Amino acid sequence: MPAVVPATPRRLAFLGTPAVAAGTLRALVDAGFEVALVVTRADKRRSRGGTAEASPVKATAIDLGLPVTSRVDDVIGAGVDLGVVVAFGQLVKPHVLDAVPMVNLHFSLLPRWRGAAPVERAILGGDTETGVCLMQLEEGLDTGPVFACERIALDDRVTADELRSELGEIGSRLLVDQLTRGLGAPTPQAGEPTYAAKIDPADLEIDWARPAVEVDRLVRIGRAWTTFRGTRLLVVRGAPGAAVPGEPGELHGEIVATGEGGYVLEAVQPQGRTAVDARAWRNGARPAAGERLGS
Repeated sequence: MPAVVPATPRRLAFLGTPAVAAGTLRALVDAGFEVALVVTRADKRRSRGGTAEASPVKATAIDLGLPVTSRVDDVIGAGVDLGVVVAFGQLVKPHVLDAVPMVNLHFSLLPRWRGAAPVERAILGGDTETGVCLMQLEEGLDTGPVFACERIALDDRVTADELRSELGEIGSRLLVDQLTRGLGAPTPQAGEPTYAAKIDPADLEIDWARPAVEVDRLVRIGRAWTTFRGTRLLVVRGAPGAAVPGEPGELHGEIVATGEGGYVLEAVQPQGRTAVDARAWRNGARPAAGERLGS
């Protein structure tokens, strides 16, 4: 059984990796909580022979003068009364949960979008609201009971990066407030679970036969791609627009025909190059009449 979460913990371990988690770490320290240990991924090498790159959480921990490790088991001997997990990216094994109670900030309204990519899946699913939940961590995938949630409307133009940043700020405030006031008893999750599977590069290929609004959702989560003349073309930014004639993927200036409506290209990134304005790309590429993306 997972260890019991204390009502008002003061000595914490923090487990996280990306920039959004680094913001929460700093918020905890600013609020006066003692962070005895930070756990994050090991440094990554960008390329063979390149220098090792620390995670944003490690960089923040060093800046704050906090001890850092990449070994989750080190939490057991750290003398903490609670572990706080934010976008850690690794499983915490049962023997650690048995020794140290843990809570997790999850960027969805549980049980909707349990799993690795809740922000992206909420956008892809066309959700009109999302939020942050503070839950008790247990062995199951985001199945633990919930201490508190905060809801927000999901704007249909927001990108995944923008949404993640907003949810990170909301979650940091929620976490600090709950730990300061006392956690109380968590409530079991209620409702039909949905699962936020990790986004693979193949998932990001644009299918121009889909409606323009669905193409736009894919672009807004980042790194969406298509092909042009046999090479990959990232669609960096765009928006749904008026329908244009032609087969899906056919170019009409900066507008691409889709299965429903047109998609207006605003910025693209040809393979091996930097992102450019879509009109500048078109002027250089000079697509022929009827030439298509993704074919």
